[in-house]
Parts: sequence; C-alpha cells; structure tokens
Amino acid sequence: MNLKKISLLLAAVCVTGIGVNANAAEKKEVTNYVNPMIGSGGHGHVFVGANVPFGYVQLGPTQTTQGWDWCSGYHYSDSLLIGFGHQHLSGTGIGDLGDFAFLPVNKVGQQKVRFSHEAETVTPGYYAVKLKNPNVFVELTATLRAGMQRYTLGANASKGLFALNLEQGIGWDKMTSCKFTQVSKTAIQGYRMSSGWAKQQYDYFYAEFNKPVTLVEGNNNIAYFEYENDGTPLVIKTGLSAVSENNAKENLQKEIPGWNFNAVTEAAKQNWEKELNKIVIKTDDENAKTIFYTALYHTMIAPSVFSDVNGQYRGADGKVHNGDFTNYTTFSLWDTYRAAHPLMTLIQPEKQADFAKTLINIQKQQGRLPVWHLMGNETDCMPGNAGISVLADLVLKGFVPNKKEALDAMIATTLDKGRGQESMNKNGYVAFDEETTESASKTLEFAVADYSVAKVAQSLGDKKNYKKYLSLGQAYKRIFDKKTGFIRGKDSKGNWRTPFDPFKNIHEKSDFTEGDAWQYTFMVPQDVHGIINCFGSEQKFISKLDSLFIVSGDHGEDSAPDIDGLIGDYAHGNEPSHHAVYMYTYAGQPWKAAELLRRIYDEMYTNEPDGLSGNEDVGQMSAWYVISTMGLYQVEPAGGKYVFGSPLFNEAEMKVANGKTFRIVAKNNSKDNIYIQSVKLNGKDYKKSYIYYNDIMRGGTLEFTMGNKPSKFGVAKSARP
Repeated sequence: MNLKKISLLLAAVCVTGIGVNANAAEKKEVTNYVNPMIGSGGHGHVFVGANVPFGYVQLGPTQTTQGWDWCSGYHYSDSLLIGFGHQHLSGTGIGDLGDFAFLPVNKVGQQKVRFSHEAETVTPGYYAVKLKNPNVFVELTATLRAGMQRYTLGANASKGLFALNLEQGIGWDKMTSCKFTQVSKTAIQGYRMSSGWAKQQYDYFYAEFNKPVTLVEGNNNIAYFEYENDGTPLVIKTGLSAVSENNAKENLQKEIPGWNFNAVTEAAKQNWEKELNKIVIKTDDENAKTIFYTALYHTMIAPSVFSDVNGQYRGADGKVHNGDFTNYTTFSLWDTYRAAHPLMTLIQPEKQADFAKTLINIQKQQGRLPVWHLMGNETDCMPGNAGISVLADLVLKGFVPNKKEALDAMIATTLDKGRGQESMNKNGYVAFDEETTESASKTLEFAVADYSVAKVAQSLGDKKNYKKYLSLGQAYKRIFDKKTGFIRGKDSKGNWRTPFDPFKNIHEKSDFTEGDAWQYTFMVPQDVHGIINCFGSEQKFISKLDSLFIVSGDHGEDSAPDIDGLIGDYAHGNEPSHHAVYMYTYAGQPWKAAELLRRIYDEMYTNEPDGLSGNEDVGQMSAWYVISTMGLYQVEPAGGKYVFGSPLFNEAEMKVANGKTFRIVAKNNSKDNIYIQSVKLNGKDYKKSYIYYNDIMRGGTLEFTMGNKPSKFGVAKSARP
C-alpha cells in the first residue's frame, strides 16, 4: 500500500493534516521499494508491523494462534486481531513474545476486532489499519526500545475505549505472572513474566498517554481504559526493558521524549533509509528491486538490541549486568550462520564487535556459546554449535581483539556433554544408539563448528587443537556410506541404520533434521573438496549433485513441513540446502550453478504475501537472495571466501567499512546472459571464481562480463575455491 492510501484512510476518519506526508510517495526513496507483506502468507512467518533496524521493539498486529503459520503472531490469511503487541519474532518455526498488547474495543470484555488488508498500510517503521468496529484509525511506529501508537476516533464517538492485555502471548508463550500500576492519569507501568520457547522471560514496561485515561474495569491480566474524544488522537508511548520498570521508563524518556508521532515515524523511516542504502542496486526490473530491498529489510529485523540506554542488560545467567557495549538477542544461529551473518560482516561491520562480545559473554554466563538465544534464554533449538562458526568467522575477519578468549569459548562449548556432543567427541561422530534423534545432522553440524575451531586454532599457531578439531571437522567421512553414496545414521558399533530410504524423514524422529539423506549428503560447506573426494572422483560427485536437482520421492506423511521450495529434492525452503548450488563451482562446473541460481531467483522469491519458499528464519532466507543476487556467496562458514555465482543486477554498490564502497558491475547482463565470461578486479584481469573478504572491504570494483553460453571461466583447478 502506498502513502497516498494513508491519506485516503485519514480522510475516512475525518482527520486532516496528521498523516504521513503524501508528497513522499513521489520520491523514489529506497523504503518505497519495501513490501513488508512479502512472506506474511504461506510459510514465511515474517513480522508485520513497525520497528527500526535491529530494534528490541517490534510493534505490530497480533492474531490468535491457529497453528504453525502463526509463529510471528500474524498470518495474511487471518482477519481477526487480539492486540497490537510490542514484541514479535520474524520467520521462526516456533512462536513466542507478543508482550504488552493494546487494542481499541467497543465494550468491556471484548478481546478481538476484525480488520481487512485493504485497510492496512505497512512501510518500514510504520503500520496503520482502519478498524470499522470500533471506528478507530490505528497507527504504530517505534524506536529501538519503545513503541508509539496513535488512535484516531471516528467523528461521532464521544469516548474511546482500549484494552491492555498482559496475559496474551503468541502461540507457545504463557504468562506466569504480571502486574500493572496506574501511576497517574497519564501513565501506567508494570511487568509480564512468561515461559515459552524462552523458558524464563522478563519484560517490564512504562507507558504514557497524551491525555487522561480512566481504568474502567480489569485486573492484572487484562484491563480496560476509557478516554474522552476531544477531537485529537490518543497517543500512547511505551518503553520496554528486560531489567526493570525504571529502565523501561528511562528508555522511553531518552528515545521518545515528546509527543510528535509524525517525527518519530519519519525518524524510523530515515533510519531504514540509511541502512537499506548500504546496498544500492541498478536494474530495470522494478519487481526484482522490490524483492531485493524487502529481503534486505528482512535481514535487519534481528539480532535485536537487548540492553537498555544505561547499558544494563539481563544475561544468560538471569542476572542483571552492566555493559560497555550493545548487547543483542534473537540469535537464530543454525539458520543465520550460512548467509545472514556473512552478509552483515560486509555491510554492518560496526556491529560485529558487539555481536562477538555478546556471544562470548553468553558463553561465560551459561558455560557454552549460544545455540538459539532468545530474550536472554538458551532455547537449545536446532543441532550443532553454530555459535562457534559465527564467532570463528568474526575472529578470522578481525573483529575480535582477544582471539585466545574467543578460542577458549569455542573449545569450552565443544566439551559440553549435552545435545549429542559427548557421543561426537567419543566416536568422532554422533551415534544413533546414543543420541536417538537427528544423529546424522548433529554429526554434520558439529563438524562444521569443529572445522571452524580448527581454523581459529591454526590462525593462533595452536597446532594441537588445530589437529584435533580438523579431525572432528571431517566427521562427515565417518558417516558417509560409499556403497550407497549417502550420508547415513550409524550406531556406536559402526553399523548403519536399516532399513534405509534416502527420501524418508519422520519429523523429530529420524537421523536428519528437517531434511533427508539426499539433502544432507551435501551438508559439508566447510570442506567441499573433502566430500567430493568421498565419491571417488569429481565426475561421480557432479553426477550425484546433478541428481539432487532431478530426483523426487516420498518424504512420508510425518515429514517436516520445512522441506519446501523443491527443485528435485533440493529444498530451498530450508537452510541445509542453501550452499549446495555453489558446490558446482568447487567442482569446476560454475555454469550449472548459474542456471540453478537464476531459476531460484525467479521461482522461490516473488512480490506476493506467499513470496518465500519457506520460513524467513530471522533473515537467512532473505540474506541468501541479497548476497546471491549480487553474485557472491560465502560457502565456507568461517574465513570469508565469497564464491561467484550469477549476478542478477547490472550494478550493486555496497558501503563497506571506513567510508569505502565496493561496486559489483555485471556487463551485458540479461535474462539470457547468465554465465560469467570473464572478471576484472579494479581493472585487472581476475582468474579466481571467488574473492576474499578483505579484498571486498578494501573497496574497489569487481566487474563481471556476462554471456548467454557457458565459458571456461572458473573451470581450471587453479581458479576454483
């Protein structure tokens, strides 16, 4: 919905002069290319609402959970709202949060209102919906730690009524205790403690109103407030904190000291403009531009700031800490280590040191690096130790001053005995008789992390740990069955699990996590040449990889819903497949990668509510598109080697560190000219089919010349990654 529609909605409620400036619609600002509704349908699970990049607050509409597709609290198929909650997740496979939900209502006791998408507006930093019953125009905006709401009543209403719901959460979230206090006619404060995906959540709020409100009825769980319609909107501004009510108040007073809703909205928009302009693309395809900038927008919803303006934050030990850095939460690491974090190291270098400090402090507080961290809680969701890979990448890219401290945190994490780690360390792989579920996937994910430890140890000259973790990082070799040509589950005595069907996946009961043996046989991004050698020759490997994109089979009635976005049995809708296309470049056939990449761009990403082929997964699905369409992808999780693919755009310019820019130019680019013919770096011929992180961060120009037929570029072994 464009900004002119906002003006029409405002006119419908007889309001003049308080909407967002309609003249902005005439400008081609980057935010005008963002369609936040992409991924709000299907299985995308994206957040819809108002926030700023990496904000603690995601203020938006919340619906009653009706199943898996309501993990973010909102699904495009629904038309009932239960509130406008201040916190949401984006793209996850489990629902949580929804805290501090306000809702305009007609009468005491009402807890739902109906709405239509035709009456909705959503742009970066702003959400609005015109409700008919009650007749209220609702607008939302946000800062890092605070939300702002504006309710404009219809002309005939003498009074307004709204509910504050402290009981309702999203899906799996259950309130354990809550309380509010009306500290004055224009302020309330309180807290909501809950247990859900994150087992022990602390949330405090402080809310102020621009006019007096009267408590009509209610208890600590849900309360109803009334206010007079004096011809001006009711404005509510709410600060949040995981530490205390006083901190919530301070967050609010520092971030939204006044009452100018339009100014806060404009500031949020300009915040998004600044961040989205870190990549400027040139293309004649306006639809692709919308998909690109929406994807870039989705990569900046999390990780989320998780410290207050005074530096305090609640740690993984449940205690309050004083920090001299910005602490973060919402680390969906099993997903985001693949593309989202490598992308952020390019365009968000200023945040990486704080990410690293957050990860290391979590290890100090809970004894191991995070797996999937949410609101200061370890959820232990997903296999492996992806936190190791992210931290290792930051070490190797120069964002961690104390590399020894980081290595110690990684090693301590690998010595934990839970989640299959003990079996891994004992056998050199995770045995299915010792770890009854997902043993093969756990082996592969642990191996990715261990290989990353080895690279950091090598960089520090630690030969002992380099040798140890290099061996563990090649654990995939111990569960590769040469007879069948698949990765398989194996018990502690060395026996393969039988019967074996490479297509079968019984959700949460098989040797594989949200996938099958076809997909996981290629889940070796850390050592592509090693898995190639397992097949005996490059040609046998290529034949098997070709088959991945052709074969089809029955995954079974109880298979994971995440196995989605299929090309053959390649599942773009789930992360373990995301690097597989680029393996062709390692094997000397980059033209096959180009063909598949262009197909994925076209088929798996669209400008529709059902525009993603799977869960957004906190930015990973979109990050894959952003970085791939620029012609790059970091296959190996740690170290910064970006492999070339097939650039979609004529030009992409990244703002990297220290005011430098890195331009990627694709000459003769078109829907037919998808193959790289030659490459130049800063005007000089460049023969490699990959580029290192440091070369990108120095700034310069990478120039691809494209053609409509495969070339010999990148074929020679000396040119391959």
